[in-house]
Amino acid sequence: MDINILRSVVTLVSMVVFLLIVGWAYSSRNKERFDELAQLPLDDDVSGRSQ
Repeated sequence: MDINILRSVVTLVSMVVFLLIVGWAYSSRNKERFDELAQLPLDDDVSGRSQ
């Protein structure tokens, strides 16, 4: 196996993994959960902390 073929395979696999991650991140199934998690730093009701 030539090193250039190996580099091409690694590049192709990396691109496919990247596209899968982007597809997962922008999936409408995850939107509600991501919106909820995005509001955590702004949430005043912090449970588990003593004040």
